[in-house]
Amino acid sequence: MSSAIDPVADGRRAARSGIGVAVATSAYGVSFGALSVAAGLDVWQTCVLSLVMFTGGSQFAFVGVVGAGGLAAAPAAIASAALLGVRNIAYGMRMSQVVGAGLWRRAAASHFTIDESTAVSLAQTTPRGRTLGFWVTGIAIYLGWNLTTLAGALLGDVLGEPKAYGLDAAAAAAFLALLWPRLRRRQPIAVGVAAAVVATMLTPVLMPGLPVLIAALVAIVVGWFDGFGTALRQAEGPAS
Repeated sequence: MSSAIDPVADGRRAARSGIGVAVATSAYGVSFGALSVAAGLDVWQTCVLSLVMFTGGSQFAFVGVVGAGGLAAAPAAIASAALLGVRNIAYGMRMSQVVGAGLWRRAAASHFTIDESTAVSLAQTTPRGRTLGFWVTGIAIYLGWNLTTLAGALLGDVLGEPKAYGLDAAAAAAFLALLWPRLRRRQPIAVGVAAAVVATMLTPVLMPGLPVLIAALVAIVVGWFDGFGTALRQAEGPAS
């Protein structure tokens, strides 16, 4: 007989997860601030990007292209940033059920609908946990990311190469911590491995954004057919 899940306890776990992910992700904001200024943007331009755009992948794509091609590369930079931001539309469709009705609530939620807030929310098991996970993660990262962006922009020359501190791996490690508890069956493992292999192979040959989108499509296809899950259920036989 399974015990009921305590919504309050689940909400607390969601809040702790959100804060933990926010700390790891915000630390990488230092890297963005330093790289943005090194690419030629002013401190205030760098900060406006974080305040308004607020999606790390798109921001890094933008300053990366601008840094490589200067002002003439601005159209390509905007296109790359927009391409990476397309995934947030899919997140918004999924998070609309978590956020609930209300124009102002959904308008506010749209700015905090990012990879991390979606991942933390969907990792919870109760409506309360999913809601708290979304808002705590989104707001905490927004505050932390903008503060560390400013710090990185101001102290970039003093700090040196941000990768030397391992900040480029902080966000990836936080995602892995969220994903790991779900990798207990063959089907989720197959989905994760397929998406990771495709993204790794395509990243060196395609423009930023495309590998992520294609890997997401591969994950959907592998998950949709549920081949490994079906095989496992057939091997186990009917439930008694």
